[in-house]
Amino acid sequence: MRHHTILRSVAVTAAALLLAACGSSPTASGGGPARNDKAEKAAAKAQEVYDRINGLSGEERRKTLVELAEKEGKLSIYTSNTDMDKLVEGFEDAYDIEVSVYRGNSESVLQRILQEQQANYFGNDFVDTNAGELNVLSKEGMFHPYKGELRDKVRKEGQADGWTAARFNAFVVGWNTNKVKPGQEPKSFEELADPKWKGQVSMEVGDVDWFAGLYKYYLDQGKSDAEVRDLMTRVAANSKIAKGHTTQGELLSAGQFGVTVSSYSHTIDKAEDKGAPVSWHPAAGSPVQPVLLRPNGMGLMKTATNPAAAMLFADWELTEGQKILEKAFRIGAIPSEKDPLAGLQVVAVPEQELLANGKKWDDLYADVVRAGQAIK
Repeated sequence: MRHHTILRSVAVTAAALLLAACGSSPTASGGGPARNDKAEKAAAKAQEVYDRINGLSGEERRKTLVELAEKEGKLSIYTSNTDMDKLVEGFEDAYDIEVSVYRGNSESVLQRILQEQQANYFGNDFVDTNAGELNVLSKEGMFHPYKGELRDKVRKEGQADGWTAARFNAFVVGWNTNKVKPGQEPKSFEELADPKWKGQVSMEVGDVDWFAGLYKYYLDQGKSDAEVRDLMTRVAANSKIAKGHTTQGELLSAGQFGVTVSSYSHTIDKAEDKGAPVSWHPAAGSPVQPVLLRPNGMGLMKTATNPAAAMLFADWELTEGQKILEKAFRIGAIPSEKDPLAGLQVVAVPEQELLANGKKWDDLYADVVRAGQAIK
C-alpha cells in the first residue's frame, strides 16, 4: 500500500475517532464531556508554559526553559526518525532530563497518537515524524504553535502551519558511477525518457509525493497535462520499479540499474561515504534540477505533560541537534555553511495538495509506473 493511500485512511480514522468522542454518552466510562474537560485542562496547563516561552528570546529564553524543563525532569517522544537515538543521547548529556522514546514507522506513530488522544491518554509531549502525518495532526488541532528566533531561521519550506521542520528529505537523481561514466551523467530528468536508457533507470513505487511535486513543476513551466504525463510515462517505460528507498539504494550500489530518479540524497551520500560507487553530483556541472524537497519535522503536543521539556528539545534539535543530523548526511532545517542545496533550484513537495487530493495522485502515479518493469 502506498504512503498517501495509508495517510488518507488514517485521516478518515482520525475523523471517526473524533466523532465517536463527541458522540459518547456522558454517563459512559470516560464519556464525552469528561473527555473534553480532561483534554482542555491538560491543554490549558501546557499553554501557560508554551506561551510564556514563546514570548521570550535569547539567553532569557534558554535559562527559563532549562529551569522549567529540568524541574519537569521527563520527556516523552513519539517518532519515526531513525536518527533519534543519537539526538536523545546528546540531549540527555546536555540536560538533567529523562527521555522515553516510542519509535515506529510514520503511520504507526500517527495511529498511536490519534488513538491515545481519543482515549484521553496523553502519552507523548513531542512528535518527530514526516510532513504528511504532521499535517494530519495539525489539522486535528493537536499541536501548540512553536515560535521564536530559531523557527524564523528554518527554510521557508519547513515553516508549516502548526509544526516546524527539523530536517528535510531531498529527492535527487542519482547514479552508479561504474555504470554511468564521468561526462555521461544525465543533465535533466527529460533525458531519461530517451530509449537509450531502457532498463537502466529505476523509479520507486511509493514516491507519489516526489511525482506530484515534479508533475506540478512541469505544469508551472508551461507544459500541458498531456505532455507531462507522456514524459513521466516514457521515463517509467525505461525503468525498473523498486519498492522502498533502502532496497533501491542497495540495488543501485550493486549495479542492478544505472540511475534512480528519486533517491534520498542522504541514502546516496551514506552509501558513497562507505565506498559504494554512487553519486548525485556529476564530475562537472550541477546535479539534475529541480531537487524536490520534503520536510520532516516536529510538533509540540497541545496536551503535553512536560511542555517545557518538549520546547527545550525543539530548541536543541534546531541548534546542537543540527550538527548530529549533518553527520548523518541529513539536510538540516536551518541552512549551514555546508548546505548541500546551496545554489540549486529547489521545489517543495505539495503536501497540502496531497492531503486534499491524495487519491487523484495515487491513481495517476500508479498508472504511470505500470509502464515500467517490476523488480522481482
